Formats: sequence, structure tokens, C-alpha cells
Amino acid sequence: MDKNEKNTEAIIKRLRRIEGQIKGIQRMVESGKYCGDILIQVAASRSALNKVGGLILENHMKDCVKGYLENSKDDKAIDELIDTMIKYTK
Repeated sequence: MDKNEKNTEAIIKRLRRIEGQIKGIQRMVESGKYCGDILIQVAASRSALNKVGGLILENHMKDCVKGYLENSKDDKAIDELIDTMIKYTK
């Protein structure tokens, strides 16, 4: 198993945990749990999702952008990376 496959498996595992968190939040809302507890779980889910996004962005920079920069003389890859980062941080 290569590094990309390991990274993909780790990301999928995290996403499944986040999916479980979201389903847990749905159950909390349905059962009328305390709003403060629900908000804490929403914040935890958002943080976990941001971590996954950061891992995907890191992989993108290390694999796709790095390879493109090594084989190109223009700024297209950098422009695309900047565009992706701006969209990601919104």
C-alpha cells in the first residue's frame, strides 16, 4: 500500500467518524437535548471537517501542485492553488 492509499484510507476513516457525529447531532435535536450540548457537538464536527480539509489540501499541494511546478514554467498551478485556498477558507 502506497502513501496515497494510506492517506485516502485515513481521510475516509475521519469522514465516517464525522458522519457519525452529524447523525448524533440529528438525534440530539430530534430528542430535544440541551442547545449548549448540541452546539458543542456542532463545533466539534466543524473542527473535524476542517482537519480533513486541511489534510486534503496538504495532499493536493504535495502531490498535484508540486509535480506541476516541477514540470512547468508558468504560474498556472500557483494561481489554481490560490483559488482553491480562497474557496476553502470561505
